[in-house]
Amino acid sequence: MRVKKQKRHRKAVRFYSACFGFREPYKVLCDGTFIHHLLHHRLTPADDVISHLLGARALLFTTRSLPRPIFLLSSFCLLFVDRVLTSCDHEKRIGARACVESVIGATNSEHFFVATQDADMRKKFREVPGVPVIYGLRNSLFIEQPSTQQREYARSTEEKRLHMGESEYLKLYKSDLKGIITNDSTDTVTEGTQLTRNISTTKRMLGVAEKSKFKRKRA
Repeated sequence: MRVKKQKRHRKAVRFYSACFGFREPYKVLCDGTFIHHLLHHRLTPADDVISHLLGARALLFTTRSLPRPIFLLSSFCLLFVDRVLTSCDHEKRIGARACVESVIGATNSEHFFVATQDADMRKKFREVPGVPVIYGLRNSLFIEQPSTQQREYARSTEEKRLHMGESEYLKLYKSDLKGIITNDSTDTVTEGTQLTRNISTTKRMLGVAEKSKFKRKRA
């Protein structure tokens, strides 16, 4: 059972790496509910636990909107090693969920794994392309398998990359055709010029060689 679960997790990580450009070390954005779960079930040190889950080194992040008691508790228990807080764009303090959603945005350009126990947030991020979700169940951690929306988005973007549009194809064809015509017209001029240069260069080299070869010392 443990081997099957690990294979599913590795498969999910490979999917996001291949389709959305996730790279090691993986960045994991943890919210307050997930931190509370880690502490409650003694899943520490968290960076080692999550790195084992992902099969590669993980960097753990959280936001400045984390509730202060959890923030202090996580710091006191040395839950995060060299933790880096993500910078928030909003000026006023907002809720932790809204802050996480603002960091992820519409495209998850920073390639975060989102670690949360919030069911509504997990449901929301299933519909956002390229947002893998980590959650806990008792003393185990899981990676949600890519949703149908995420798989369809990855498939459509791959098809766009593979199939060039008709207008793009015509532009490329005209560009290549223009280059061929230009090369054909200039070849007749450049070939004669190049031939003359080659002959003169050869003569020069032979002249030097002959001069040095037949030169004799005077008595």
